[in-house]
Amino acid sequence: MDVALRAGSERPALDYPPLRTFWFSGPAWSEGVEVYQLDDTPVRIYNPTKTVGDCFKYRHKLGMDIALEALRLYRKRRDFDIGTLLNHARICRVEKIIRPYLEAML
Repeated sequence: MDVALRAGSERPALDYPPLRTFWFSGPAWSEGVEVYQLDDTPVRIYNPTKTVGDCFKYRHKLGMDIALEALRLYRKRRDFDIGTLLNHARICRVEKIIRPYLEAML
């Protein structure tokens, strides 16, 4: 399970499920969050454009194949929005990295 934590937070001490943690600060922490109710508990989940940006930001940890697949899947969505995608890429500081791949897909 992947978990995003605010920079400076401690990693949860859980034996199960196995966690892969990622630390964020500033707009990278707060932008693109959607809140869903799961069993009466609010759960914060990043929206698709922020997720693509995060995949490129952590491409060395996740693998470039994961980042490219996230971009391909987002490109196929009916609600594809290049402006929002580039905004989140800018927040994640990967706009220059994602732009050539995005241009090749368009």
